[in-house]
Amino acid sequence: MYQFFVEPGRINTHDRSVTIFGPDVNHIKNVLRMKPGEEIAVSNGQDGKEYRCGILAVEEDRVICELRFIKEGNVELPSRVYLFQALPKADKMEMIIQKAVELGVYEIIPVAAKRCVVKLDGKKEAGKLVRWQGIAEAAAKQSKRAIVPNVTQVSGFCQAVERAAGMDVRLIPYELAEDMAKTRRLLEGIGPGQEIALFIGPEGGFEESEIRLALERGLEPVTLGRRILRTETAGMTVLSWIMYLLEE
Repeated sequence: MYQFFVEPGRINTHDRSVTIFGPDVNHIKNVLRMKPGEEIAVSNGQDGKEYRCGILAVEEDRVICELRFIKEGNVELPSRVYLFQALPKADKMEMIIQKAVELGVYEIIPVAAKRCVVKLDGKKEAGKLVRWQGIAEAAAKQSKRAIVPNVTQVSGFCQAVERAAGMDVRLIPYELAEDMAKTRRLLEGIGPGQEIALFIGPEGGFEESEIRLALERGLEPVTLGRRILRTETAGMTVLSWIMYLLEE
């Protein structure tokens, strides 16, 4: 079943109507070629509910639907995971965003670490953010998420560390860290309702000065095993572990 996201005001539970505007109208009409009577799922991106709807009419600028029932089961993880991802080379960020959304991440914060090769000026960053947010939305639809994770503006490392200061669990995989038992203990200790900050370095890793700052601010350095993982692999590894431990 196809899923779409709408603004909360487009779902009217009183008269049991749902209206879809924007690019999804063209997708429904000209790509999927859906007709009245077919069923779709709609989410407002906020309450975690899935609204099952039947299409009543496909018009030029909107799709009018009838609300059939509300599925209360929440598909979201019981904890919010914030991925602080250092900017990788080429188009790796797009894949990272896509897979992170599939694995249940709550928010993605691109980080301009010192060893990042990619440097974005204001104009390039604005274009990238639009592209990245579109990828997050597409991945949320494909994986039937109840929300569309936000991709924030690019943050400096110091700013990112301060942003994570109030979170319950703060992890920074580090190639010189040891003790896999500690990694297991920290991950297994994550409980429902907690906020988790996960910092992933760029190609070449974080600089020593960044690691020192992270340790001073209370981030926990952890090992991901005896092998060195690529930046696009490290985050997915930890997110997979967290999903496995938190899913009921």
